[in-house]
Amino acid sequence: MFFADILETEGLGNRTYLAGGVRGAVVVDPPRDIDRLIAAAARRGVRIVAVAETHVHNDYVTGGLELARLTGARYLVPAGASVAYARVAVADGDLEKIDEGLVLRAVTTPGHTPHHTSYVLEKDGRPVAAFTGGSLLIGSVGRPDLVEPRLTEELARAQHASAHRLASELDDEVSVMPTHGFGSFCSSAQAGGERSTIGVEKASNPALVQDVETFVMRLLAGLDDVPAYYAHMGPANAAGPAPVDLTAPGRADAGEIARRLAAGEWVVDLRSRVAFADGHVAGSFNFEVEGQLATYLAWMIPWGKPVTLLAESAEDISRAQRELTRVGIDRPAAAAVGSPADWTTGGAPPTSFPRAVFTDLTAARDRGENPVILDVRRDGERAGGWIEGSVHIPIHQVHQRLHEVPAGTVWVHCAGGMRAAIAASVLDAAGRDVVAVDDGYEAAVAAGLALVTPAQH
Repeated sequence: MFFADILETEGLGNRTYLAGGVRGAVVVDPPRDIDRLIAAAARRGVRIVAVAETHVHNDYVTGGLELARLTGARYLVPAGASVAYARVAVADGDLEKIDEGLVLRAVTTPGHTPHHTSYVLEKDGRPVAAFTGGSLLIGSVGRPDLVEPRLTEELARAQHASAHRLASELDDEVSVMPTHGFGSFCSSAQAGGERSTIGVEKASNPALVQDVETFVMRLLAGLDDVPAYYAHMGPANAAGPAPVDLTAPGRADAGEIARRLAAGEWVVDLRSRVAFADGHVAGSFNFEVEGQLATYLAWMIPWGKPVTLLAESAEDISRAQRELTRVGIDRPAAAAVGSPADWTTGGAPPTSFPRAVFTDLTAARDRGENPVILDVRRDGERAGGWIEGSVHIPIHQVHQRLHEVPAGTVWVHCAGGMRAAIAASVLDAAGRDVVAVDDGYEAAVAAGLALVTPAQH
């Protein structure tokens, strides 16, 4: 028998795999918080005998080195990856025994990175699953532009070749089990689905149904923004990440919160956007713990800036701390639990701003208020159309481009509301009058707002 369990890291859109047999198992592409994997192996009653990295990751800090150290497992890293620590340098065709009759075979699949390696799990000599990392994804491939701009086209062509290699060498029923593609910015396009096989991908994946020239042209044309924190992930993973520390941060009272704000540090309120708009500490930013906290906070915060977390419960602080360690924000400077009344000094009332939907924006225009409309969607989203007269600054650039927002009351929108709430909090902290549009973008037309499409522009 064999098993291949999926461990989701939803906030980053990634998956880790625990796969093995009766006694032994391998972990493929582990996240920083390895306690989840140790617990999963214990539930299965197996020993982790190998930890395998498909590549040096650009989107999160790996827990592989520490997991291998704690478990005594062999740490498999592609031979072409330049790293500063001892590991088993894996070359094409190398075999790693996982359990009786269960072997992991390395298959070089460059494209996402030059050294990218997939791993095929073989049961009694028959391939049963392919751990494809950032190579062949479900309905897509990993993006080729995260290593070096000069290599992007070359790596895009390599992605096409690697996908075809996997498709030609593996039977149609072999499971495709990628690391990226479930909301990860390492995916070149929207990709997902619970499970897939080589046969399914042969019939539908652009890398396998398009010729190389068409594939490369469309792949490069569709690449989206790269989160700024990615620049720090590769070097951290190549150097060897330190063990994670998830002990509770020190508690901050209202006075300390005020001092940290005055020093220019980031104070992050993890509560829902509804609660934050109703009342919050002036100068704090709203990144919902239920949203893509790690991605957007790590993308926007000046790297290395101290961050203090505010939440309604210690559980939310702990959850946020765990998510942030995955992207290299290791220790909050401080934390506080409670409500805005507990976090403000001298009896000062919490500050607030209104929330609205697109019909409210139409009504404001009809009243002659001439609101400033700020679209904080990404460039790729904006390219599909926008509200006539709106100003566009992608969410991850708002804090750096506040001077470009026209005077007046700013109505902020995104595609659904989460990013608009972040941007609204940044504008509010800067002293601007703001309204957060908490509505789906598709509702703009029904609200009577004129949209501009690329064909009209």
